Amino acid sequence: MALLHHRSALLTACLVFTPLLWLLWRPPLSWLSASTQQPTISIAVTGPPLGPVSFNVRPPKHKGGGVDDLSSPRAPFVAWPLKRVCDEQTAAAAAVPGLVFLCDNNSGGPGNIRNYILTCIRYAIEAGASGLVMPRIATRSPTNLAGLRAGSQPLGYMFDEAHFRTALGAACPQIELYETLEDVPRQRRPATFTAQGGKGGSGNGQGTGLAMRTDGVVGANPEEIRPKDFGARGGCDRREPNRHAHRFGPQFRKWLNESAVERGLGPPRREHPRVVRLAWGVLWDWIARADGPEFVATFGGLLRVREDVLALGERVVDAMRREVKAKAADMKNRKRFLGIHLRTENDVLENWPSYKLQLDGYLAAAESLGYRKTVAYLATGNQTEATNFAQAAASRLQVTVRSKESLLQGKDLKALQNLTWDQQALVDFVVLLRSDYFVGVSPSSFSINVALKRHLRIDGVHTRPWRVGGPGDGLSWVTGNFEKYWNDWLFMFDGMWP
Repeated sequence: MALLHHRSALLTACLVFTPLLWLLWRPPLSWLSASTQQPTISIAVTGPPLGPVSFNVRPPKHKGGGVDDLSSPRAPFVAWPLKRVCDEQTAAAAAVPGLVFLCDNNSGGPGNIRNYILTCIRYAIEAGASGLVMPRIATRSPTNLAGLRAGSQPLGYMFDEAHFRTALGAACPQIELYETLEDVPRQRRPATFTAQGGKGGSGNGQGTGLAMRTDGVVGANPEEIRPKDFGARGGCDRREPNRHAHRFGPQFRKWLNESAVERGLGPPRREHPRVVRLAWGVLWDWIARADGPEFVATFGGLLRVREDVLALGERVVDAMRREVKAKAADMKNRKRFLGIHLRTENDVLENWPSYKLQLDGYLAAAESLGYRKTVAYLATGNQTEATNFAQAAASRLQVTVRSKESLLQGKDLKALQNLTWDQQALVDFVVLLRSDYFVGVSPSSFSINVALKRHLRIDGVHTRPWRVGGPGDGLSWVTGNFEKYWNDWLFMFDGMWP
């Protein structure tokens, strides 16, 4: 009864105080509408509309491709911010010999996959892990875009494995990399031991359970955990980021020790490890800015697009530059091109911005930016909508719309066609990063990832965080409903690694 009374009181508090806290906390510029010909911003709660937004903000000068331009797909990895975090854990005596993390419980497109792996690694560091199994990637069904777990591939399916090993080794040499789960040493216990600590049976490897095989090998299946379960978080929504993620380490290590005693296990060590897998859905858990702007700006550099896909994207960029130079009517537009991400494929959620909302917002932005009578690059997996978009752009702004399929020829086109749907999206990722201006849509993790990584072009490791909503940063603009933190997926802006 006491537990029920406690839950009832907590629910009442959430219902009463959440709306009040929301009104006090919400930012003043919280709604960006793309449903009209000209995007507008309105004051939240009170105040008149601000009127048309000026997009004529020239991107700052930068050194393309070098360390000063961390938005480049080829930017060198800056190791010292990650090294500092890893060293802090070691200095705090938080390292746990024999604790191995497994970062394979992911799904979705490149934005989701990338953020899951990075967030999992950040949790592993906070936990004091001394080992990491090379992350694997859940692959999408080739016949059903919504089928997100049709198979599994190594990290090299999307990202450069050699770069990952070198970068992580430079920053965190105390973390040992295992090629596969089978390469992790196994701990042997008496065959009568079970996950529940009783006689007979076996655990299921879920939650705080420990799976074992009948031959007495413990750790054959990793233990699945949810980081938010460690520590009294509070909060009224399961999607809320882990606002006190730095409390995870001590709480997790306390559980690790207590569960070892309960199960008759000794402390984990390299020869007798404990393997931990994070549950699905932790990809937006960690508030990225918690470790400082320099960490936010560089951590994502662990995952670089694999070389053949990166090179293909660069050839698309070169072809796009030639196309713009030859066809743009305005001399100013012969040196720049607009990148567009249209997210209307059949796996989008019902309440996401519609095709019309995106179309009107993108073309209004293009007009405000002066992209008339030129060539624009469109990234989309919906060929029907791509055709419709191209026709509308030509009719309204005399803009010719091109895509990777229309820009590549010969063996390059064949190489593109041999890639899967998500691998082709990485080609778009490379091209959109190098466009002169980018327009995308929230809550697409792909769009947000592109915009946030482009944002690093402004000031490298010292870049201030992206502002949600508003007219953008002079490099990108994202349309969407920026009103409700949870329902409009605004938590992604807090938990995304550029």
